[in-house]
Amino acid sequence: MAKLAALARLDGVAQAELVAKGEVSAEELLDACVERMAALNPLLNAAPVLDFERARTRPAAPGPFSGVPFLIKDVTPYPGLRWSLGSRLFAGNITDQATPYSERLDEAGLVTVGKSATSEFGMLGSTETLLDGITHNPWELSTSAAGSSGGAAAAVAAGLVPLAHASDGGGSVRIPASVCGLFGFKPSRGRCVSASLGESDFGALVSEHCVSRSVRDSALLLSLTEDRDAGLPPVGYVREPLSRRLRIGTWTRTMTGEEPEPAVRRAYDEAVALCLALGHDVEPISPPVVDGATLGEAFFLFGGAAVAGAVQMVEHLRGRPVAPNELEPFSQALTEVFRRGGSDALTEARRVFADSVERYLSAVREYDAVLTPTLAVVPWRIGHLSPVLPREALMRRMATAVGYTPIQNIVGCPAMSVPLHVSDDGLPIGTHFAAAPGAEALLLELAYQLEAARPWHDRWAPYSYPRLFDA
Repeated sequence: MAKLAALARLDGVAQAELVAKGEVSAEELLDACVERMAALNPLLNAAPVLDFERARTRPAAPGPFSGVPFLIKDVTPYPGLRWSLGSRLFAGNITDQATPYSERLDEAGLVTVGKSATSEFGMLGSTETLLDGITHNPWELSTSAAGSSGGAAAAVAAGLVPLAHASDGGGSVRIPASVCGLFGFKPSRGRCVSASLGESDFGALVSEHCVSRSVRDSALLLSLTEDRDAGLPPVGYVREPLSRRLRIGTWTRTMTGEEPEPAVRRAYDEAVALCLALGHDVEPISPPVVDGATLGEAFFLFGGAAVAGAVQMVEHLRGRPVAPNELEPFSQALTEVFRRGGSDALTEARRVFADSVERYLSAVREYDAVLTPTLAVVPWRIGHLSPVLPREALMRRMATAVGYTPIQNIVGCPAMSVPLHVSDDGLPIGTHFAAAPGAEALLLELAYQLEAARPWHDRWAPYSYPRLFDA
């Protein structure tokens, strides 16, 4: 069998090609994943649920990713595995229910070995729950892997799996990708088949996809999970880089009116220079005129409604109230704000969203793509976005850091974080691109072009399997 470290360096497409050629078996890929998890998952806490024996009893389908080990984020159901949503309230919940999305993953040949860590209900930009503990960033263990798809990002950045499922309601694919040095792509609203067993205002913001080390892994998975009946022009498997010049609009001011930290600004300037060198027209423009604070309150009002709905369901089934120690303080605070506001507050939040969509589309209408930083700050220390902090402090800190990504969820357009830069302190800083709803192919072609111009495939975190065990 190929050396474990050599397998860890391969993306999903390359691993599947080895299986297809008979050079490595699916069982050997799984064995290699078992050893990598044993070596590093106890340190990183990326995957709180692993079931390798179950994975061995389910032969991989003969799909394009046949035999490739995979993790599913624990806000999403998958048959036979825990579905906790990162919460003590659902710690013992194991579902047998499949979704159209989980069925597509199985048909692709992916071998789901477990669940990746998430913040509670996917609400916070850091993965450090009272259920599963802290997920550490393989680039710097005292630094957060961000969230809410922090477990997926930590696992892929460490080489434990080549790609992992992630979901994005306000940046939860792109933000962990940025701080963990990965490619993170968020599809348009409705692009992929459903991964949910219910509907809500907050759920409508969420796009399902993955974090990956290569653009082609992300592009292939999108082609396998897209909903061809959704009314959007099909994407298919995008394989080639751009062959035309783009008109790219760009700004640096966040939705709350703040400018990025100096290290982030340097990364942004380098990205602009790269796009110019590739022949694109990059034009500074004014960001959409939106009230970022009001938009943030509306966003988390929808989040509070979703959490309150889950609490109500549990209380109905159990016939008794949910205890205070079953929810994290931040989740409790979100439900309280929602209950105080009631239906009138939801109506106003929907109006705020609709107005913001109109303002965003008006600001970017003349451009093929939009370029900003992914985050306004460098990767933060563990505890900075702890769920036990007061709601007001967390809202303020998230507004400062996460000022670029939520608007694309509200609009429903595709967006991506591309790992173009590493700071002087050795921490990744992503660059963010977005396009019009339905324009996934354009963004993926741009991503291929950027990947070829500034390759990141061999850039491994200090606490990754290839760095630690490739003697």
